[in-house]
Amino acid sequence: MARMTKEELLEKLFHDDYEHLKGKKLRMTRVRVPGKEVCMAHIISPSDTRIYQNLALHIGVHEGEDHTGESIGLMRFTPWEAVVVAADTAVKSAHVEIGFMDRFCGSLIITGGLAEVQTAVEGVVRFFDEVLGFKTCEIHRS
Repeated sequence: MARMTKEELLEKLFHDDYEHLKGKKLRMTRVRVPGKEVCMAHIISPSDTRIYQNLALHIGVHEGEDHTGESIGLMRFTPWEAVVVAADTAVKSAHVEIGFMDRFCGSLIITGGLAEVQTAVEGVVRFFDEVLGFKTCEIHRS
């Protein structure tokens, strides 16, 4: 007998349960168990003012600053606390600013010139892969 993949097994389980529960209210809960992973690494270059405003990068400590034409690096980590190490690595890798850092969700936004943001994102992903042994993703650019 051929071994089922995880996806095939889940599909079979859900299908069988669903057939018995038709017509009843269903509630699904998705549980995520964080591993050691760089889930997303994306570079936006150069960005439009609307992107900065929608990300609220023009308020708070950045109030009055004009980042129009700068690039943005977006990264996401699990465990979420790893974002602190990522921010430290980013600012030590290149001349970038921390636009936003959330240690409770693992999100990091950095800003700066395209070359600097690219260098910082590549430095963070490489450090997490080679030094910390995290599973890393491909860096995307737009």
